[in-house]
Amino acid sequence: MSDDIIYGVNSITEALRGNRKVFELFLAEGADRRLEPLAQLAGEKGVPVRRRDRGSLMRLSGSEHHQGAVLRVEPYPYAELSDVMDVWKGSGEAGLILVLDGIQDPHNLGALIRSAACAGVHGVIIPQDRAVGVTPTVEKVAAGGVGAVAVARVANISQALESLKKEGFWVYGAAGGVGESLYKQDFRGHTALVIGGEGEGVRPLVRKHCDLLLSIPLKGAISSLNASVAGGVILFEAVRQRNLNS
Repeated sequence: MSDDIIYGVNSITEALRGNRKVFELFLAEGADRRLEPLAQLAGEKGVPVRRRDRGSLMRLSGSEHHQGAVLRVEPYPYAELSDVMDVWKGSGEAGLILVLDGIQDPHNLGALIRSAACAGVHGVIIPQDRAVGVTPTVEKVAAGGVGAVAVARVANISQALESLKKEGFWVYGAAGGVGESLYKQDFRGHTALVIGGEGEGVRPLVRKHCDLLLSIPLKGAISSLNASVAGGVILFEAVRQRNLNS
């Protein structure tokens, strides 16, 4: 059976609390109190716990940042776009969805998913091709975010945006200095935010399916923000506006 490897204390804690099938937990040999809650969670779920030296854990995880814990689980279960719609409709809230157009760096994807989970988005949409998926690095950087928010992988981002529009969403595309100011927009209605990839940004075809292009006003010698930072700034402006009514 194919499986995924997750590493890091926070990521493994969320995986053990979640619904994914878990096969084995590997913990570093020796006394480390930070790892005991993981062993306890694994025991509650009937998951075998194996003790390994840190070199073995590095080989299993492919990273020296495993924090003494590695988990073997079933592959990440991507959601469908319809699942994201169901989460939104079941919430009774104005929709907030993050759409990522071609993010290549797993650290950026992980950070964006973590921000999305903190912002209470109803789902994250990513493309199947020419973009990173949910990898062990993504799960570690997301620090449990992949268990808190649905990530849907779609064949065509443009078609997904048109589906959102039919449901009443207004689609905003982040477009650097060419768009209207972020702070002049009203994000209190059903909102889909599109963040482009690290190099190209939002692709031209996807831009055509956005209702409005927006930018983050910058002041300084650097003319652009990292994709994950830009996504976080825009998401939490939407959160700020929505909290004004609460």
